[in-house]
Amino acid sequence: MARPRTLSLRGRITLVSTAIVAVTLVGGAVVFALVLRGVLLEELHTALDRDLEQIETELDTGSGVGGLDADDDDVLFQITDDSGVLLAGSESLEGRLLSVDGDDDAQVIRVPDEDTDYLVLAEKQHDDVTVVAGRSLENVDESVATVGVLLAGAVPLLTGIVALLTWIVVGRALAPVERMRREVDAVTATNLERRINDPGRADEIGRLARTMNSMLDRLDTSQRAQRQFVSDASHELRSPLASLRQYAEVAQAHPDRVNLDDLSEAVLDEGDRLERLVAGMLLLARVSERRDTATGTAVDLDDLMLAEARRLRDTMALSIDSTGVGPARVHGDQNLLGQVVRNLVDNAAQHASGRVSLSLGAIDGQALLVVEDDGHGVPPGERDRVFERFVRLDESRARASGGTGLGLAIVRESVQAHGGTVRIVESTLGGARFEVRLPAVDEA
Repeated sequence: MARPRTLSLRGRITLVSTAIVAVTLVGGAVVFALVLRGVLLEELHTALDRDLEQIETELDTGSGVGGLDADDDDVLFQITDDSGVLLAGSESLEGRLLSVDGDDDAQVIRVPDEDTDYLVLAEKQHDDVTVVAGRSLENVDESVATVGVLLAGAVPLLTGIVALLTWIVVGRALAPVERMRREVDAVTATNLERRINDPGRADEIGRLARTMNSMLDRLDTSQRAQRQFVSDASHELRSPLASLRQYAEVAQAHPDRVNLDDLSEAVLDEGDRLERLVAGMLLLARVSERRDTATGTAVDLDDLMLAEARRLRDTMALSIDSTGVGPARVHGDQNLLGQVVRNLVDNAAQHASGRVSLSLGAIDGQALLVVEDDGHGVPPGERDRVFERFVRLDESRARASGGTGLGLAIVRESVQAHGGTVRIVESTLGGARFEVRLPAVDEA
């Protein structure tokens, strides 16, 4: 099913910003026109007040009402007595009587038989005469109309300019993103070493480029580790399979040289080695897939340590010192943590000359698990490498004892999955000292 087509991010930003600007400009234009009309009407009202004062002065002096330009069609006045009889008026009125309310507010009226509106102001003066002065609104309407026409042309023009500028600016701002998209799209499983061109900027685009390069680094590292693991696993599985094939071929070609008991023992030994290899790889895959073990159950590490100490005493002729094992509890997967303890103890027993020491305690909110032996130790330059998969420092002894090279790799990945760390230091016993630190459970 085809995805519905939508506007691009560039188009949406341009559309939204243009709409906001257009609404703002239209609203501003309307408000400006209303304010302008109000100002012009206020000025007209002020002029009417002056006209009324001038008429009153002329009436008081008895000089006659001639101060106003009687020939100016934009200005008019009329004087009526208390009974409404017209006493005087502008020539433009031609004797017509204006119908004006008696209040003191300015009013808009239309002179009979004319199409022009006037703003008039009536005032009752002495001798019970009412003076009405008016001025035409034609100039006000024309000014507002002219401004309206200008705004009607300016608003679309400004809106178009804003839309164009927004389209250009957003396009240039998103151009690096589109370039990075094309570069990432070109990255495949076969060329994970490719990286995005970092513009070196400190803004969001630069941070995005660095983040994507960091992601590609992690993917590349993960793929390399996966390929290395597949290669190492293939190599490790090839050896027991080759041994099985060799025994079978010899038994088939020379049945008199290989008896059934020897063949059965060889098949069982190599089969057991294959089983341990597969079990170790499955466990590593399980640890890799389940990184969040903080929500597991509470596990008493001291119980696991003491159980392993009893197992070693019952199966090996070694001196096992577990007097330093104290109480410590962590959150996690009990099976994985049990495998961690067993692998460390088995590794120590395999390399010990005669003594293995186990200790456990809680320090600064962390459980410190220590396994030591009195063997030859681990050289400082190899203390990180021994935690890699299929690494054996003593190849012949590891194969002879059935080691798979996965034990310490399982330890490191399981400990990291629980938010802890593991390291190797020099032991006071003369061999290696493995220290595991895990977040402890607050007993309070």
